[in-house]
Amino acid sequence: MRTTKSLAAAILAAVLALIFAPAASASSDLPVPWTAADAVAAQLRNPDGSPPGANDFSCKPSAAHPRPVVMLHGLSANQTVNWNTYSPLLKNNGYCVFSLTYGKNGLGLPIYQPGGLNPMEESARQISAFTDKVLAATGASKVDILGHSEGTLMPSYYVKFLGGSSKVDKYVSLTPLWEGTTLYGLSQLYQAGQLIGLSQLINGVLSPACGSCTQFLSGSDFLKKLHSGNGVFQPGVSYTNILTRYDELVIPYTSGLGSGPNVRNIVLQDTCALDTAEHLGLAFDRNAAGHILNALDPAHAQPVPCHPASIFGS
Repeated sequence: MRTTKSLAAAILAAVLALIFAPAASASSDLPVPWTAADAVAAQLRNPDGSPPGANDFSCKPSAAHPRPVVMLHGLSANQTVNWNTYSPLLKNNGYCVFSLTYGKNGLGLPIYQPGGLNPMEESARQISAFTDKVLAATGASKVDILGHSEGTLMPSYYVKFLGGSSKVDKYVSLTPLWEGTTLYGLSQLYQAGQLIGLSQLINGVLSPACGSCTQFLSGSDFLKKLHSGNGVFQPGVSYTNILTRYDELVIPYTSGLGSGPNVRNIVLQDTCALDTAEHLGLAFDRNAAGHILNALDPAHAQPVPCHPASIFGS
């Protein structure tokens, strides 16, 4: 999920980034860009291409990092823009990293291919097949998941209902929305429509363009199913939720909080008041990056410095 204003600003900055691109680093490590502008520039160079360091199916996990990381983007994003920062960061830290653009419905343009638009049950089946491919190629017994926005909610369906709980160890979520979003009253309007028999009409209008959109709304049938039985958070999986108080799409932002013995919640501003990044900004956030690395390897966790950050990155 993203805002028109933030995307327009990112595109403008991306054009400038292409014009004034710095020289390549002499380091053997991959460059790690920290702005939305860099992500948009990457999309312009290679639309829907794998982010730096990702999808090397010859990669074999090390003893230090024995599980490959599967990165799952948010609604209307794709693998290129969502993981332009964290993919090279994780690769440089010794992880095998993998990504895809899931949930494409054919409505994209040659310059941009949005994902996450199909119903989340369908995307979860796609993630199940992709995860099996990653496990077969790497020889690992489990993967770790790193998700952003829809990429936090959708794979929970895979974990709970499609056998993913035996194949996932760490589950790290940026701007999760376990209770959905009210999104400025849209959830209440949708529920009111259901009560007066308009749900089929609403779904009929929205589904061709975005089959997942109503599933995000608080009180949706998808969320009710996800919370049924033993709830969202499955035994044997370790969950880390990373939230921002400035999230303008997950409303309230506390929808991303979870509870349970295998769940940890991190609100960035609790330890770094200088971080004003909103929903999109967490894809390029140095503070979130530190928490991601610690969540994936808690035995070697490091202090996370406080970096100023905003909607544009850090």
